[in-house]
Amino acid sequence: MGFFDRFKNKESAYDATNIRVTDLDKNFVFDYDLSTWMVKEVYTYDWGDNFFTKEFKIENEKDTLFLNIEDDDELTISITQKDRLVNIGEDLPDIIYKNQSPPSKIEFNGKTYLLEGEGPGYFNDASLGKESWVEFISWDFVDKSGEFVLCIEQWEERKFEASHGKIIKEFEISNITPHKQE
Repeated sequence: MGFFDRFKNKESAYDATNIRVTDLDKNFVFDYDLSTWMVKEVYTYDWGDNFFTKEFKIENEKDTLFLNIEDDDELTISITQKDRLVNIGEDLPDIIYKNQSPPSKIEFNGKTYLLEGEGPGYFNDASLGKESWVEFISWDFVDKSGEFVLCIEQWEERKFEASHGKIIKEFEISNITPHKQE
């Protein structure tokens, strides 16, 4: 056994001497934007063809946000906040219900978002410790700069969720450590 082998966590799939954002799990803590955040819940999305993404509900002393991780050819990370769909566009629920999809362009918070992708998938709240997959459809929008994102999800015929935020770089998340709950 080498000197550094004693620091590796034998029960985990990550190298404890080099924890990356892709290694995050429930109760991990990390620094982002001059604040310390804790992962409160872990969600897994199955998009088919053995392609999965992760979403983490994260909290600091005053905010709750969502960290989204997609590792498909290259790592894409976004930080988002949930919002009511009617706050994005008050007619959007009716438009989606009638047309079975949102418009391809949405104006929100002074930005123009363009539809980048649509995908049916399955959602699992991994924090519950059991597999309970729920079907949904997601529409992803990106602004013209490629920096800001908006997502609309349809869970049932008339049940929608929306989120918006920005794409960040992996180096913006630092000091990742597992944290044991007392």
